[in-house]
Amino acid sequence: MKKVFKKQQIKELVVAFVVLGVLGLSLIGCVNNKEIIDEGNHDLQKNLSGVIREAGSTSVLPLAEKFALAFMSQNRDVEVAYSGGGSSAGVEQCAIGTIDIGAASREIKITEKDMLSYPIARDGVAIVVNSKNPITDLTIKDVANIYAGNITNWNELGGNDQEITIYSREEGSGTRDCFDSKVLKPQNLENSDTSLMKKSNGEMQIGIQEDASGIGYVSLGYISGLKALSINGKQCSVGSCMDGTYPLVRRLYFITKEAPNTLMKAFIDFCRSSEGQEIAENNGYVPLVK
Repeated sequence: MKKVFKKQQIKELVVAFVVLGVLGLSLIGCVNNKEIIDEGNHDLQKNLSGVIREAGSTSVLPLAEKFALAFMSQNRDVEVAYSGGGSSAGVEQCAIGTIDIGAASREIKITEKDMLSYPIARDGVAIVVNSKNPITDLTIKDVANIYAGNITNWNELGGNDQEITIYSREEGSGTRDCFDSKVLKPQNLENSDTSLMKKSNGEMQIGIQEDASGIGYVSLGYISGLKALSINGKQCSVGSCMDGTYPLVRRLYFITKEAPNTLMKAFIDFCRSSEGQEIAENNGYVPLVK
């Protein structure tokens, strides 16, 4: 049996449906706005907790520590633990799952194509000598010939009559990778077998500080106590790396094995945010965009 609605009943039903529709749209609008705010403002993510394990590049290490301290100060239930070991070690440990995020001062290699990378800052590779060395400027070709063993005494470059001691980094170093690709390979030269190998930027820094005849290369953040040479007439600084006039600049990366979980993504997003990039610049690194 069909139910017949009177005219007044139909009018009341229409009004009810309209009211419900407006309320529904309002509720949907509230939900969407909250999601947008949460995604756009890291400070509103009050429920983050857990541990992030990082390791890798010693070039990234000082910056990663600053990132971690700032992120933990905003998220009291989060711990970010970081150690060095080198770029390749960071990628390898990330690949086997012993850490959550690897750090690398070089790009992902073809053999590491399954890994995901996230640029977090830029960095200059400084060519450094002992502070007592009178040399102030070299060309890339000069540096390449020193490392290839073609120039062996500082007097060949207008310096003291002193044999040059070459300091380099071990295979797997992201700083070594940048040096080789931007200094040696364009000149079709290779690193001399007489080079003294160092495992980290810190070791290189100490080695040059203690050797008046030495030459080496370090991340921009490790030039304290050393003389950073101008290369092709350009001093290594945040400004010259930012404007592209200094020739030895590279990107620094965080690496993950797969898509990051909520906590890892929040941390990586924080590092890449304007706040994170300000931390990078304040600590002697080059921001991604300026």
